[in-house]
Amino acid sequence: MTTDEWRLIGTVEDIPRSGARRIRIGEVDVGVFRTANDDVFALEDVCPHLGGPLSEGIVHGNEVTCPLHNMVIDLATGLSVEPTPKCVRSCLVRLEGEKVYLSKPDLRDLISQPIR
Repeated sequence: MTTDEWRLIGTVEDIPRSGARRIRIGEVDVGVFRTANDDVFALEDVCPHLGGPLSEGIVHGNEVTCPLHNMVIDLATGLSVEPTPKCVRSCLVRLEGEKVYLSKPDLRDLISQPIR
């Protein structure tokens, strides 16, 4: 990816540890998640079950639990954990020092990678 395809969204410290921050890329709300181990992931901020805001969910390990109906989503893959397989679109994340960048212009078929 070229430099033009990345968007600076802030620093690692802007994202609460074991929490998330919501940003907007074009018409898409994106949840940017930071685990207790300081891995950073980005997913479209909508639960595939009933549309709950994943950024308001509980981050545990490399997963987030939707605040509405407790669906658990794997932050690395965007796939739900049992019982119903569903998925949410994810976004590539890149760190340069403490700066956090997300891929742009859209989220189509991108997979997030844990970044330390």
